[in-house]
Amino acid sequence: MIKMWDVTIPELTGYAKRLAYLYLPDSYGDDPERRYPVLYMFDGHNVFFDSHATYGKCWGMKEYMDLTQTQIIIVAVECNHGIHNDRLCEYSPYSFEDPEFGPIEGRGDIYMKWLIQDLKPMIDETYLTLPEREHTMIAGSSMGGLMSLYAVLKYNHIFSRAACLSASFHFCPSEIDHLIKRSDLDPDTVIYMDFGSEEMNYFKEMKNEYIKIFASLVHRGINLSTRIIPGGTHSEASWERQIPFFMNTLLYKEDPETPDPNVDPD
Repeated sequence: MIKMWDVTIPELTGYAKRLAYLYLPDSYGDDPERRYPVLYMFDGHNVFFDSHATYGKCWGMKEYMDLTQTQIIIVAVECNHGIHNDRLCEYSPYSFEDPEFGPIEGRGDIYMKWLIQDLKPMIDETYLTLPEREHTMIAGSSMGGLMSLYAVLKYNHIFSRAACLSASFHFCPSEIDHLIKRSDLDPDTVIYMDFGSEEMNYFKEMKNEYIKIFASLVHRGINLSTRIIPGGTHSEASWERQIPFFMNTLLYKEDPETPDPNVDPD
């Protein structure tokens, strides 16, 4: 089931409305005592419906969740579609200068504080969630992938796991590297990170930045799963094909009803 409603982010866009999407598993409500992990996602309009997606193709998350009967709640909020690079501003934690886009004012931390202080409490109060850090995840692609990494690093007391697909590290690589090195990280932190081989060919500087960030995360002891996707492109169709990989990483040992085979029940 997908629910939709309008939200506002006053600190960023005043009273302008944007859609929030929420996925509930078919089992939701059967047992009023059951609680569910929550995955927050960026670019909500691209997550569930082709008819809502910017380029007419969504990730197909609903179909995957229904087919696999994955027992989590997904919350995904539409991005800012403003014509003045507003999505880049909202989804960048740092300001930067780009030859193509010009100066970008990084307002990503404002967005994250809204998500943590307003959206997440509302979701936890309204729905049957497991609100604790170990059951709270975040995911996105491109600038949303950058923000997902930023979120799990800076707000590690809120998010324990992140999926960062085709993350736009190249806009602020030194700032991200510094954040990795100085963040207070729990040793159970899990990160999935990937990039398409065709993207590597297009973003010439990305390969080196990807390797540096990979090395920094490994050095910090992060539980990291990383992949270079053969033929992978910067598109929803390519990211849809990665859903089984990043979901399996995010949900490793997550289901409280599934016993850990490495733990003696006695």
